[in-house]
Amino acid sequence: MIRESDLVKIGKILKPHGVKGEMTIVFDKSGYADIDTDFYFFLLDGMYVPFYIEEFRFNSDSSARVKFEGVNFLEKASTYNDTSLFISKEFIQNEDVEVTFTFEWEQFIGYTILDERSSFIGKIEEVDSSTINVLFIVEKNNEEFLIPATSDFIIKVDSDNMKLHMTLPDGLLDQGI
Repeated sequence: MIRESDLVKIGKILKPHGVKGEMTIVFDKSGYADIDTDFYFFLLDGMYVPFYIEEFRFNSDSSARVKFEGVNFLEKASTYNDTSLFISKEFIQNEDVEVTFTFEWEQFIGYTILDERSSFIGKIEEVDSSTINVLFIVEKNNEEFLIPATSDFIIKVDSDNMKLHMTLPDGLLDQGI
């Protein structure tokens, strides 16, 4: 049986892609996407279950579309939304994994933003990438406001609890919230 102490969380499944069982995966670090492995572990009902990779295609340096053996339909793929992915520690120790963070900003839709004191700022409802500066559209008390989506402001990402801890410049939240 696989023990949690033998594994490293490397990312999570966001959602299905298409109707043939492909899933979009986002990796916690871009270097994790480059690790050559035949399978990832899913945490299902408290157990780590290996799922073998049938096809793997990069979307970006930190996300991919993956087809797993035995997952052949949209309905089956949908059951794994927000499932964490793990890999054996031995793969991490043998690889030169990049430690910088790169994000696909849409992955944070639905996340709660907290400040450095863990005070509630708001919930990310949308991402506006229509300009050169990507913005989170955040809702609090039925009011919308904008926060720049930049890794410079991010202190910590808690993917399991869908929380984004940020340090924001003084005056940024003086938009009426």
